[in-house]
Amino acid sequence: MKPFENLGAMMEHFARHGGFLTAKDAQGRTNTMTISWGFVGNMWNKPHFITVVRPQRFTYDLLATADNFTISVPFGTMSEELKICGTQSGRDIDKSTIVTFAPAKTVTSPIVAGCDFYYECRINYVDSLHGNKIPKDVDEKFYNQDWHDFFIGEIVESYARGI
Repeated sequence: MKPFENLGAMMEHFARHGGFLTAKDAQGRTNTMTISWGFVGNMWNKPHFITVVRPQRFTYDLLATADNFTISVPFGTMSEELKICGTQSGRDIDKSTIVTFAPAKTVTSPIVAGCDFYYECRINYVDSLHGNKIPKDVDEKFYNQDWHDFFIGEIVESYARGI
């Protein structure tokens, strides 16, 4: 499947209900977290998924030594799993007791089994949001001096289940 196929349906479910960002670090630790902020587009003449993660998140620690991540988006299912993975840290619970990890096709980070849409991404670039450039009302509503870092990953594989 091409990365932009079914993009509208994927983004609608992703923005409305969330998806799983999963990473496996150089030591083999795996974690997933719920995200609903992200972008799909073309950069450097290649398809990319851009996600944002705050530095204090456990997944951030894994991404710091990983060279890839996966995005798994369920379409109207897995609401309890999304809730738990979005409110509890992988430092405190083993997320493999909440979701089932399955091998990805091309990257070392696994996917979350049972989802409907998948991106496998190789990290190309990481950078920080600069708080002094964020509008004050946005900073106060979403950040309060607690900014995300961008992880820009080239989409090296994409596939869907049942759409």
